[in-house]
Parts: sequence; C-alpha cells; structure tokens
Amino acid sequence: MRHIAIIGSGPAGYYTAEAAQKTFGEDVRVDVFDRLPVPYGLIRTGVAPDHQSIKAVSRRYEKVALSENVRFVGNVAVGEDISIGELQELYDAVVLATGAPHDRPLGIPGEDLRNVFGSAAFVGWYNGHPQFAALNPDLSGTTAVVIGMGNVALDVARILSKSRAEFAGSDIVGHALEALESSRLRRIVILGRRGPHQIMMTPKELGELGALERARPLVRPEDLPEETADAALEPGQRKSVGLLREFAAAQGDDDRPITIEFAFMAQPRALVGEGSVTALEVERTRLVDGRAEATGETFRIPADLVVSCIGYRTAPIPGVPFDERQGRFTNDEGRIGPGLYCVGWARRGPSGTIGTNRPDGYGVVEKIAADFPDHDAAAGKPGREGFDRLAAERGLDVVTFRDWKKIEEAEETAAREGAPREKFVDIEAMIRAGR
Repeated sequence: MRHIAIIGSGPAGYYTAEAAQKTFGEDVRVDVFDRLPVPYGLIRTGVAPDHQSIKAVSRRYEKVALSENVRFVGNVAVGEDISIGELQELYDAVVLATGAPHDRPLGIPGEDLRNVFGSAAFVGWYNGHPQFAALNPDLSGTTAVVIGMGNVALDVARILSKSRAEFAGSDIVGHALEALESSRLRRIVILGRRGPHQIMMTPKELGELGALERARPLVRPEDLPEETADAALEPGQRKSVGLLREFAAAQGDDDRPITIEFAFMAQPRALVGEGSVTALEVERTRLVDGRAEATGETFRIPADLVVSCIGYRTAPIPGVPFDERQGRFTNDEGRIGPGLYCVGWARRGPSGTIGTNRPDGYGVVEKIAADFPDHDAAAGKPGREGFDRLAAERGLDVVTFRDWKKIEEAEETAAREGAPREKFVDIEAMIRAGR
C-alpha cells in the first residue's frame, strides 16, 4: 500500500489525489491536509463570489474526497502542528499543493499606509477567508486604484462597482456586502505598466465590465495601438483588445455614475498620504522590445483606496528549499527531494488557470510512480494510522470531510435569500458547526 500526503486541498491538491487514485487504484491511501477546517482552497476563497459556475468544479473534488482511499484532514497546519520531516517518516510521498497565498509586495514607499491592500487580502475579505475577515477597508472615499492588468484586477474592480442587486446568486459574505452597499466610490482606475496589447485579461472577464448596472468602462482611444497591429495577437488576446476598442468607442451619453478607467503605460512609484493613502505617484513608461521602460515623467492619481493585484508568493515551510526570487519551492519539474514533491502554484508560481493544475497533478503522480516502481507493502510506512496516533498524542482537533459537510449544511441554511451560502468567517465557529 502506498501512502501519500498532499498538503493543500485546493485544485492542485485534489487533482493530485484524483491522479493517485487512477494510477494506483486500490493500492493507495491519500490524506489531503489543510490548515483550515474547510476544503477547496482558492475555489472557496479566491474565485470571485459572482462566478459560481467556476466554483462548481468543487463537485468534482468532492467526488474524489468521498471515495474510500482519500481522506480530508482539516484544521492541521503543516510546519506548525506537524513538520515536513515527520510527515516524510509517516508517508511514502509528500506533495506540497499549498498554492501561493501571500501577496507579492509592491516594493515602493508608502506601502504600509492605511487602506492599501494586496489582492490576496482584499479578495479574502469579500470571500470570507478567516485570515482577512476583519480587514475592514474604508470605502468612504471617491477614488480607488487597482494596480495590475490581469483577471484578479478585473474581479476587484467589478466587485467594487456592483450594486447589491447584482450580487444576487453570489456567495459574497455578508460583512462585505454591507460595506460595499454603503460605498461612496465613484472612480476606479485600473493601472498597468504596459499597453493594451500586453494585458493578461481574458475576454469573458473583460466583457463583464460592459454589462454592469451602474458602472461603465472607460478607455481612451489615443491609448490604443493601430488596429492593424491586432492581427499579430493570439485569438483570445485579440478578442480582449477588441473589447477595449468597443469600450473606447462607446463613451456617448452613458450616465452610469461609476467609471472604471484603464490607465496604460504607467507604473507606481510611491503611495502618498499621512496615515491613510491619499494619492498614488506614478511614472510614465514606454515599451522597448515588449518591456516597460521608465521615462522619468511622473504624475499623481488621487487614491482613497489602493489594491495591488501584481501576483502572489508561496508560503515557505520550515525544512523545504525555497526560491525567494520566484516565490515558490525550489524543485526540478515537481521534485524537491527524495519522497518530497510540489504541484500547482507551489511548483510553477502563480500562473495558469484552475484547469492547468490537472496535468500538473497527473505529472507529479507519474514521478511518484517512477520513484517507487517496486513498492513493497511489507516495508511501507504507516501512513494515516501513524498520523492518527501522532494527532491523538498532540491533541490535534482534526476536521474530517464528514465534519465539513455539516459546516457546508450550516452555511447553506444561513444563506440570505437567493445566495447559495453564508460562509463562516471564524475558525472556531466552523469547528462548532462541524461537530
């Protein structure tokens, strides 16, 4: 019997568990660990609350989790409650699927001012992540600046500009919904270092901005390249730039009260304010071989709220080699060391879609199979039985998938009208519901 421990219950973790089942059949036991009492990682706390169709992929993971040879081990912090070395003594293979939960810092003066947030924190706030539930952003100002030109920046801008009615059917948490309903924001600026041809926004998410009830996207026609240059773009990118052109052409008599402005070719230099942020100092850039180069020309954008959406970093774990520059574990195509592997964002950094994690998971299980071709069950490690003994000795309050289903039921019962759930944002409340 092979015993595999997977650290992290998001997409990368459950795709790896699925791959282990299909590769080893009944001859494997998989324990999926998570520091939270609830599974699914960024599906629960990262995907935008108004994108319920994307969150539905969790049903696939639930099918894996409910099988006989996969077990959810929640409320256990690896690196704190149990070390990587101890897990390696208990399991034949340990796979780190911890994602990239930390914000990449801006690295500019004023980053510690009030009302300046990274997207992991801000998205976690409106998605009900226990770590960020008490963030309490001040939305009483008129202007927000969102730094970044990817889908996360679009999510943040869209959530900031929606009316309460537009959140029908979403699972945005109650405290965020109330705060957003009383928001006074009227101008949202999406800031990017490069131009329209370099955006990382996908057409579906970008197109949503054009259908908002009380907000309209603004693109200056002079910021767009010659239309003939679009032919060199990939199809998806060409469609996204086409949407920017539509936004630029549709200024007209649109009287929606909130504007979402695209500011291209500008990079942040400093955050300005005393105590709380009041402005963002930016520098004009120009493209040189596709890269943004500073021009020395600076200006200021008023800013009562700033959300940085420039990327994420994996959280280091004691005893595991870490690449500080890349913000991920040091690995060779998923191998960290004997019996220790990584997958998903923990392996490659924050890139790709949810589906990108599936081939990643299957690839790392192929490596496990190659590293243990002639596995001798008699010489195998104790796996989950060994962990259960250690957990009992240490008094760990492990949350099972059965407990999670009770938490889920309680959240669905507490949902406001039209919403799929009202998430618990307190860990102790989650555990009580699970019991």
